[in-house]
Amino acid sequence: MARTESNEFKNGTKAPDFTLLNTVDGNFLSLEKAKGEKGTVIMFICNHCPFVIHINKELVKLGNKYQLQGIHFIAISANDVENYPQDSPELMTQLAKDENYPFPYLYDETQDVAKAYDAACTPDFYVFNENLEAVYHGQLDSSRPGNGQPVTGIDLRNALDNLLENKPTLENQKPSMGCGIKWK
Repeated sequence: MARTESNEFKNGTKAPDFTLLNTVDGNFLSLEKAKGEKGTVIMFICNHCPFVIHINKELVKLGNKYQLQGIHFIAISANDVENYPQDSPELMTQLAKDENYPFPYLYDETQDVAKAYDAACTPDFYVFNENLEAVYHGQLDSSRPGNGQPVTGIDLRNALDNLLENKPTLENQKPSMGCGIKWK
């Protein structure tokens, strides 16, 4: 499994706008409608990546916890489904149901949104404040498939807690790592 690090995304950068198909309910959803009152987590994931599979249960826990506190989560898959059919919208719908995703799972068919965010890997995490300005772009935690470290979500949790407590952004933001996005 190839390891790709996330690209730099500077704090303060405004979240690029989008409207994408929500594979959970079949409707189109915009960033404006999906954003949280206190913050928004945008994460690029996919169905088949071992790095995402490794953390799916933690994503559900985090979504359930922080959405109650006004931070909404938005998952986006931008992989080329022609060459990676396991990431098709139909299978995204099924995975979201199987994993009990408490957040929308959007399909970026044109890959324009992934490009606008300069997303590089799955998973790739972006945290924005209430004004949709970036405050964190980094890893969930140090756990990776096979490295023996538990999945805790500590890095993302710390970023979200700082946001909720109006504390400064985290100084040490380690890049996420995972499978490279499957570009067309």
